[in-house]
Amino acid sequence: MKTSVNTYRRVFWIVLDSVGIGELPDAPDYGDVGRNTLGHIAESRPLQIPNLVRLGLANIAPLESQTAPSAPMGAYGKAATRSPGKDTTTGHWEMAGVWLEQAFPVYKNGFPRELIEEFEKQIGRKTIGNKPASGTEIIQELGEEHVRTSKPIVYTSGDSVFQIAAHEDVIPLAELYRMCETARHLLDGEHRVGRVIARPFTGAPGHFIRTPRRHDYAVDPPKPMLLDVLAERKVRVLGVGKIHDIYNGRGVDEYLTSKGNADGMEKVTTAAKARKDGLIFCNLVDFDMLYGHRKDVEGFAKSLEEFDRMLGDFLPLLSLSDLLLITADHGCDPDPRWPTTDHSREYVPILAYSPESGRGTNLGVRDTLADMGQTIAENFGGSIPHGRSFLHALRPKNLHVETPHA
Repeated sequence: MKTSVNTYRRVFWIVLDSVGIGELPDAPDYGDVGRNTLGHIAESRPLQIPNLVRLGLANIAPLESQTAPSAPMGAYGKAATRSPGKDTTTGHWEMAGVWLEQAFPVYKNGFPRELIEEFEKQIGRKTIGNKPASGTEIIQELGEEHVRTSKPIVYTSGDSVFQIAAHEDVIPLAELYRMCETARHLLDGEHRVGRVIARPFTGAPGHFIRTPRRHDYAVDPPKPMLLDVLAERKVRVLGVGKIHDIYNGRGVDEYLTSKGNADGMEKVTTAAKARKDGLIFCNLVDFDMLYGHRKDVEGFAKSLEEFDRMLGDFLPLLSLSDLLLITADHGCDPDPRWPTTDHSREYVPILAYSPESGRGTNLGVRDTLADMGQTIAENFGGSIPHGRSFLHALRPKNLHVETPHA
């Protein structure tokens, strides 16, 4: 197994869920011609994102009202998704070195009747819903009927997901989770969706709200992928947000759920002060869940600015032996010119920063998201099945740290 000589002891990998940076060449195959999440958010009004711009965000692609620095603090580039699809599981799996040959199935007209009937038979309840919908809107639409009848709400989206919403006072959490486990076992073969998601909510009619006790049941990713490789090398991995669920816990020795972007960044910041080595892997989901799918352009803009402020507080915590990677998993352009609320097939940005290393390096257009995973794998002395590492472009000139991993 390869041994790393010049290495970063800690890698912070932050995924800005849905923050794409322009359509991929195959966007026409997905109905996504012209979609550009970051570009259209920047066009909506001037953004106050000085830290992201200093790291090189505006050097990747032009952003309205932003001046690209001649010498950005970080390395910058963008990556294409090689696998078919444009969902969370596809993007995160590819980052870890897994290429899919076939996209996870999506259900624009709801799930087949025979599938729903078998699910109802196995859980002993009838269901309502069975259509693509916004999670917040469908509980307002069907929540009262659910409370009256005790029938769980089944719905999907533009993602490959089977979601079950239930009021916590009507169907206890433990039973909701069992229903999701039942669905996960049922949804295989041609109906092997990327994720089954428990969506508990509370409140009264007209005022239903989702609770933070969501739980995802993902397909088990094929081996080997990045987190397997890191586990073999005894590299500690902390997952923040939905990272644990996306990879079914494989290779994640500790995980923390998050209530939103601010909570997620607070936990990453705490880890920066407490953990001396390993990978801290975080997904910030608000961009996608609260703003992209709801087509809330202004909310998306404010969320980017909030992240930038948190980033400004976080950067001083990094030392020469730390690497920060900021990226996305796909796009979710909320621009009202596109009627769909689905994800968009876009490049994802790559920003890589460590004090005094990799400054101003143009990483170019990467062929696969797996290049990021391969970079992390090489840093810790391993390799994954796909991707080309760009570690050589980041290594600090004067850093020579022997890796503690066998």
